[in-house]
Amino acid sequence: MKRLLLAAMFLLACLGAAPGAETPSGLTLKPFVRGSWQDVLRSHAGRPTLVHFWGVTCGPCKVELPLLGQFMKDHSDNIDVVMISADLVPNLDSATRAMLEKAGLGTVENWIFRDGFVERLRFEIDPAWQGDIPRTLLIGRDGTVTTIEGSAEIPDIEKWLVQQRAANK
Repeated sequence: MKRLLLAAMFLLACLGAAPGAETPSGLTLKPFVRGSWQDVLRSHAGRPTLVHFWGVTCGPCKVELPLLGQFMKDHSDNIDVVMISADLVPNLDSATRAMLEKAGLGTVENWIFRDGFVERLRFEIDPAWQGDIPRTLLIGRDGTVTTIEGSAEIPDIEKWLVQQRAANK
């Protein structure tokens, strides 16, 4: 019985919290499955939105996440920020949560790929997307999408946001 209990505790520690579960800090990882992309678009329609695809195993993402965390902190009233962990390898919830918390992104909308057929998820987002990360989509108030392949430059995002504000006047 002791061995079974120890094995169960070890398994829970390795897996982290369940998908969609909230951590003590309040960070929730929503499972990104078929149809989730339309949910994201619907819930942010009419607001400037930054959607960032990243992964725990992505080197440039590790550098970029704190910069996006600071950007979000500086501009949270003017833009919605959505983070989607899109690693090709199976995601570990605990590592994903830890990186988001460390970068200051624990309070934004966070998703994690949860479909074994990731090609289908990518196709729903953009049929031309081959899975390269980091990838940022800037979605304007009017639904226009600007895609940034690779690391996004914060001054470019800020310039885009200024244009969004000007278009709203």
